[in-house]
Amino acid sequence: MSAEPWLVVGLGNPGPSYAGNRHNAGFMVLDVLAGRVGGRFKAHRGRAEVVEGRLAGERVVLAKPRSYMNESGGPVKGLRDFFKVPVERVVIVHDELDIPYGAIRLKQGGGDNGHNGLRSITKSLGDRNYLRIRFGVGRPPGRMDPAAYVLKDFSAAERRELDLHVERAADAVEALLTDGLGAAQNVFHAS
Repeated sequence: MSAEPWLVVGLGNPGPSYAGNRHNAGFMVLDVLAGRVGGRFKAHRGRAEVVEGRLAGERVVLAKPRSYMNESGGPVKGLRDFFKVPVERVVIVHDELDIPYGAIRLKQGGGDNGHNGLRSITKSLGDRNYLRIRFGVGRPPGRMDPAAYVLKDFSAAERRELDLHVERAADAVEALLTDGLGAAQNVFHAS
């Protein structure tokens, strides 16, 4: 067990008007994780809401940036610097268009695939080697603009399964922290 904490950041947009959006899947997962550590989000000077605690036996800092999605990098870098977290212990939980709805995928590094939150984080950290928990939201129907699609709430049909998928994504975070990337991928990519 490392003395360094894990920094687990859920991406989303602040405010009640965005709460049910596909783009806020990261916030939804972090709310579940905060419940699991028995904490409540509190304002932190790093422009984020933070819960500190233990998850799966590991010291964690759970965070939801208070900035808009496309400006997530500043708060993430501020928290990483404040808590002295190496980039390989930074986990970003985010929505992903190129994965079917409800599928969970884990990876380390890579590009931003047009995701403005990831682009901002990579630029601010100066490193793309952080871990990602990718929450599938699927592609928009027809010719709908992907940017408009992610800012819409999950559909009624999607909401029926949403809590289950959010819990599974939280399970994926725990598996990543305790078992490592390869083992977690084997479990969550198989289903």
